[in-house]
Amino acid sequence: MKHSQLVAIIKRLEAMTEATDNEIQVRRFEREGVEKCIVSYDSSTETFELTETDTQQNYQFDNIDIVAMEIYDLIQ
Repeated sequence: MKHSQLVAIIKRLEAMTEATDNEIQVRRFEREGVEKCIVSYDSSTETFELTETDTQQNYQFDNIDIVAMEIYDLIQ
């Protein structure tokens, strides 16, 4: 059985929220070596910002599950 990609995405996002250095956390998400999006987390506002690499569209989320689903859709 193949491991869940959604679980892996959520673990990366949770690591961003658990960072204690008070800096904005940034992660890049790729598919087969091609960057699909960049996600940043601002602990002061507790929000994620997702930037699609292709369109440069920005989206803000305050729910880890919703941003994880968006990332999953982009890398599928």
